[in-house]
Amino acid sequence: MTDSHADPSRAPHDSLPGEFSPGLLRRLIVEPLLTPVLTRFLGPGQVMRASQFEQFPAPEGHVVLLGDSITELGLWQEWFPGLPVSNRGIGGQVSIDLLHRLDTAIGRPAAVFLLIGTNDLTFGVPLHEIVRNVRALLSEIERRAPGTPVVVQSVMPRTRRYRDDLVLLNRAYRSVVEHSPDHVEYLDLWPALADESGDLRVEFTVDATHLTGAGYAAWMQLLRPRVERFITLSDRSTRISSPMSSDAEGHR
Repeated sequence: MTDSHADPSRAPHDSLPGEFSPGLLRRLIVEPLLTPVLTRFLGPGQVMRASQFEQFPAPEGHVVLLGDSITELGLWQEWFPGLPVSNRGIGGQVSIDLLHRLDTAIGRPAAVFLLIGTNDLTFGVPLHEIVRNVRALLSEIERRAPGTPVVVQSVMPRTRRYRDDLVLLNRAYRSVVEHSPDHVEYLDLWPALADESGDLRVEFTVDATHLTGAGYAAWMQLLRPRVERFITLSDRSTRISSPMSSDAEGHR
């Protein structure tokens, strides 16, 4: 994630930072693997991460965490030891980018946790476009994996500068969920993360956007029961849909 104020519609491939020349980076990594939209805000590290997702799509039956750097930087295997979770966060991404990488992001998941929008606000993407993109994401997930539980998380609090837009955006997210199928739910993160002024609590952040370990711990308290519930439901559904395997075990 970044606090740059670049216009997202004008960020060319050649603006990618790093030690690689833009032409070499484009020839070796960007053009063969990724759509132009996906690379607009990404440096070499993020492009390389996205290209690895092309090689390793999310395994079937995993809970998929889909988002930007707040998701990417989470130590998900440590927070959920032994549970099938897949971290599909990429730093710097905005809502439209997620639409262009669903092929490798979700597969046939047990559930999808969606956290996106803070970079959109940083880059000045209009609120109605963010909401439209999230609505399209939900429709596309439903098309690819019908009936999959999806948790739309509120965009996390930041500073006073973004508060009004965040409140409006999260209100719109809640409305989108209310008009979605029952297996789509909204998760409000603000009660766990915001201080009395509506800013991200100082002990939970290093830069008013990204989380400290304490911030992740507070977030995980909200996620853990849902992650465990969806994995249990997925396991139960798998057993019910595979009666032949049960019969075979009974005749050994």
